[in-house]
Amino acid sequence: MTTVAIVGTGVIGAGWATLFLGQGLDVIATDPAPGAEERLRSALGDARTDRLRFVADAGEAAAAADFVQENGPEREDVKHALFAVLDEAARPDVILASSSSGLLPSVIARGCPRHPERVVVGHPFNPPHLIPLVEVVPGRETAPEVVDRAMAFYSSVGKRPIRLTREVPGHVANRLQAALWQEAYSLVERGVATVADIDAAIAHGPGLRWAVLGPFANQHLSGGAGGLAHVLRHLGPPTEQWWRDLGRVHLTPELAESLVAGVDAELAGTDHDRLVAARDAVLDQLLAAKAAQPDLP
Repeated sequence: MTTVAIVGTGVIGAGWATLFLGQGLDVIATDPAPGAEERLRSALGDARTDRLRFVADAGEAAAAADFVQENGPEREDVKHALFAVLDEAARPDVILASSSSGLLPSVIARGCPRHPERVVVGHPFNPPHLIPLVEVVPGRETAPEVVDRAMAFYSSVGKRPIRLTREVPGHVANRLQAALWQEAYSLVERGVATVADIDAAIAHGPGLRWAVLGPFANQHLSGGAGGLAHVLRHLGPPTEQWWRDLGRVHLTPELAESLVAGVDAELAGTDHDRLVAARDAVLDQLLAAKAAQPDLP
């Protein structure tokens, strides 16, 4: 695969374009929004834009591509209309991958009457050119060899793909995040801690370990010589009590206002662009440090 079509060039699409260009691939980008090409070229920074071509029509982009990465709005009707165009234009062997953060691939594939077997979700995390994870999710009609090829392609451009064996709304990582957000929002709603303190609790606590190893491996290490079995024996019962005490929240206008006010207070006086740059710089250093440790899974 040498040419990738980027369909939708917002934050996620621009990140994908940065990654693919950096890996020496040709990119054909398309987005109907006014000024999209200018915003994309500005977002690419130091990426090699001589390998970038911008076209007005999604079908034109798909027809010339070896792989299609779609990044449109999270709406079924929009996905169906868009994938109908991609399905008609792309060669039958070209994978149509959606960056959807939560829609089921079987639902997205309804827009592909010709070749639904080549539709997968290839969900990245922002920023896609830095965060390695891609969740590869097949739908009911996705061919197994399409999943294999998508996994191989993402691996070839430096990503860390995981394969889901069944589709669920939100996939894996977003469901894990949603569970954390539920309790974080509840703690704010109940007045247990401020937004800033909850952010600090993760960023300066377990989040540091989570950036190195996943929840199961970290829990295993916390058990010392006894590993996960020891943890489950000794901390399993109190953990079950904590589960029963976790909050169930509804995102009311009042709670949303409180959360936004909390973030505004936490980041007061912080320049947005400088914060993004600082985050990305730390991600670069963290990824380099992890790559230098061969014993990490």
